[in-house]
Amino acid sequence: MANSSIAAVSFKVVLLGKGCVGKTSLVLRYVEDKFNGKHITTIQASFLNKKINIDGQRLTLAIWDTAGQEKFHALGPIYYRSANGAVLVYDITDVDSFQKVKTWVKELRKMLGRDMCLAIVGNKMDLEEERQVPVEEAEEYASKVGATHWFTSAKLNQGVEEMFVGLARDMLAKNALAGTLSRQSSIRRNMLVVTDDEPAPAKGCCSSGA
Repeated sequence: MANSSIAAVSFKVVLLGKGCVGKTSLVLRYVEDKFNGKHITTIQASFLNKKINIDGQRLTLAIWDTAGQEKFHALGPIYYRSANGAVLVYDITDVDSFQKVKTWVKELRKMLGRDMCLAIVGNKMDLEEERQVPVEEAEEYASKVGATHWFTSAKLNQGVEEMFVGLARDMLAKNALAGTLSRQSSIRRNMLVVTDDEPAPAKGCCSSGA
């Protein structure tokens, strides 16, 4: 019953990455538990909601699936500027798609600093025998830029839910930290106001008694 009084939290998540890496497949698998083997081209962006519960905290994830074609790259800031988290997807069989992830990370860190939680995702684990991106290289890079790293297969439904839930936990932790810092800042401001409003000590007072 106590948990029902906890207000729901909404987070915006944006998916970024080269075309054909499986961004749309990941979203559809997570939100609707569907998989379409045919490639679906995303035009600009599509949007889906997912309601989840983590340790009694109700969350709504507003997930934006962006187009991966180069001609739509300039539209990225429209979607990620107000996002709390980003899922940067690459195809483990496509080295160039991993390089594109690095480009997105640089752009996000430059624009937003450390305010956004990042999850770097190596998709298409069902094609492990065709892997071109070394595991160690991908994990080392993710650690270097302060991102979590995940492997998924939208086709086989492997690691998809774990990845989104992991990102949600990271966003919750960052949100809680931001709230704590905000409260501490407010307390400090209030202390300064009280200090400034204190009356100045009286000068030249003397006793009037014998």
